[in-house]
Amino acid sequence: MQAMQAAHTRVDTPLGPYALTATARGLARVAPADARCRAPQEAGSGDGRARAHLEAAAAALRDYFAGARRDFDDLTLAPEGGAFERLVRQALREIPFGRTRSYGELARGIGRPGAARAVGLANARNPLALVVPCHRVIGSDGSLTGYAGGLWRKRWLLAHEGARSLLLLSVPGAARGDARAARSAPRAALR
Repeated sequence: MQAMQAAHTRVDTPLGPYALTATARGLARVAPADARCRAPQEAGSGDGRARAHLEAAAAALRDYFAGARRDFDDLTLAPEGGAFERLVRQALREIPFGRTRSYGELARGIGRPGAARAVGLANARNPLALVVPCHRVIGSDGSLTGYAGGLWRKRWLLAHEGARSLLLLSVPGAARGDARAARSAPRAALR
């Protein structure tokens, strides 16, 4: 059996370059193009179908960062992963633009209420950053939690989307109901 030839490119974003990988089956990977995320360093040509998926994804990312796109439902996705990871990714794709969910809420939503940690692990393995919006997942107390691209990117993405819980995510103590912390929050956190 012949291995599928992948196509790679990079897209410049306000968060730095993102590396994209596609095969003839669809978009396989989107990740910040920094050493921490081990993004491909070389451009690969792939076949015509892989390049078409890549071009569509690159245009969609540019539109997202320009504020002209809220979802990536029209892209053909082909990430690797097991059945549970696919189930979690589908639940992630159902989180609306500008909204957040906790790991526990996601676990309950897929019918596995005791699987919040497993959901977190599947979320951490998401190979399609932004496209499958793992940045919209927060801690049960409303706090920002791990993000493979760095919490600073997660905070930026949630602000870009106007996430309702952003104020709580930006102010230490506010997620725990500290009213003084919430009142003293800078207005810039809401932009």
